[in-house]
Amino acid sequence: MPQFMLIMRSTDEALAASKEVDFDAVITAMGQYNESMMEAGVMTGGAGLADARQGAVVRFGESGAAASVDEGAYGPTESLFNGYWTIEVASVDDAVEWAKKCPLGPGNALEIRRITDESDFTDFADNEYLQKEEGWAAELAEKRRAEGQ
Repeated sequence: MPQFMLIMRSTDEALAASKEVDFDAVITAMGQYNESMMEAGVMTGGAGLADARQGAVVRFGESGAAASVDEGAYGPTESLFNGYWTIEVASVDDAVEWAKKCPLGPGNALEIRRITDESDFTDFADNEYLQKEEGWAAELAEKRRAEGQ
């Protein structure tokens, strides 16, 4: 079954409105949303992100040129990526239905993208790194299990 990423984006309107809301109520609403996806067996991961000013952006230019680093916020507010969920559902239409249930307010948006899988790379099946990736996925899963995550 395909996996999709729901990418949470905000605008200036959403950021301004967030200063006026009861944050405990927001946490509760998001918790209930997450719980509903867990109970339905569709949620496979997700997290919120800290303020963009606490991060950096690495930008890539011409081939061979060194990457540049910008500290903090990285562009127009509508580009802010504030969090994500990964879900496993039958179709993009099902992902849209789950996204529509998210308790986000005005000025927020959820971008829905299918996560690629091995079927996207069948023409490159002999690539050594695609072959290694399967082992890496198992290795990471085992590491998470060992760490109790």
